[in-house]
Amino acid sequence: MAAVLPPLRLVGATILRDGEMQSRSVAIADGRITKGPLPAVDLAGFHVFPGIIDLHGDAFERHLAPRPGTGFDLVDGLASAEREAAANGVTTAWFAQGWSWEGARRGPDHAEAVLEALARHRRRAMIDIRMQLRCETHLVDHGARLIETVRRHRVDYVVFNNHLSEAEETRRARPEVFAMWAHALGLTPEDYLAGLERAAARAREVPRHLCTLAEAFDRMGVVYGSHDDPDGETRERFSMIGARIAEFPTTRRAAAAARAMNDPVLMGAPNVVRGGSQSGNIAATDLIEAGLCDALVSDYYYPALVQAVWTLVDAGLKTLPEAWAMISTRPAEILRQPDRGVIAPGKRADLTIVNAETRRVEATIAGGRLAYLAGEAGRRFLSAPEVLRMAAE
Repeated sequence: MAAVLPPLRLVGATILRDGEMQSRSVAIADGRITKGPLPAVDLAGFHVFPGIIDLHGDAFERHLAPRPGTGFDLVDGLASAEREAAANGVTTAWFAQGWSWEGARRGPDHAEAVLEALARHRRRAMIDIRMQLRCETHLVDHGARLIETVRRHRVDYVVFNNHLSEAEETRRARPEVFAMWAHALGLTPEDYLAGLERAAARAREVPRHLCTLAEAFDRMGVVYGSHDDPDGETRERFSMIGARIAEFPTTRRAAAAARAMNDPVLMGAPNVVRGGSQSGNIAATDLIEAGLCDALVSDYYYPALVQAVWTLVDAGLKTLPEAWAMISTRPAEILRQPDRGVIAPGKRADLTIVNAETRRVEATIAGGRLAYLAGEAGRRFLSAPEVLRMAAE
């Protein structure tokens, strides 16, 4: 793993600390936020925020297989995805990998291969990459395998999906779309349908299967939730077995049920930036305005994280500290990461540095390591002779 930066102080910037934007400095040493008179980098004209914590992103899939049937080396793909995340200010990321009856790049075999590749890549990673497993509820016959995979690879976040009804309805009403989904996975429509039918046949076993998984996750300290809850009843059932995170509820009723049970609600940042869901579900801004959304995630587009912050600020829905907390402080709390999500002495030196004029990320520091540097921020760092001298030593 790359060495941490030498001790340094970022001065002249506006820093998000203690819930407000402040004109003060921030010092880092040995990968942590610290104090003391250290060599300085002048960042006047920049904002320094706590590093972005992305709880769900599947854009990494495009780095592993840019086109259907064109898979590349998994370690190289993960490294490429990491660079994209870092360039957009992400310091901790959960890559959302399928564990599904669909098979191919969303099946258990591929999931285990990606986890093995991540274990190899982690030794040289610049940001903290974790794996979220998206478990299709009807993949009953792989329950024991899932538990063992979670244990062996120390997976700390799992969400339950159930996309059977959506797939069945699409096959009936839009067979051309169903065929396109199969093609995207490198499958024939017939193979895709066979997998769907096998999963649907296990419906009666699903409740016990989910309880078994929940008990195992509780023993291992795994955080788990559900994805695309369509209504309050579904959210309540998942909450009752311990799946407390509501990821992308598709209706206001589902989000309201989560709020009533104190279950955190995650929505996609692209939904905020685009002004609505690309699949026709509830608009994230509607939930945010109603106080029914706790955090935002990249979903399929990393740049949307920072863009969503400014969208909320410009619309008057959130102050800048409040909006940034949705992609840093609150995600850290939700996934039980007390060492990050705020800028304070002793915390991990995870910092996202944004040009105040262009609103673009120009530097990312993760665990005291320089993961991304560009533009005017790059010139400032390279113009600090004392810092360069210490780095060379």
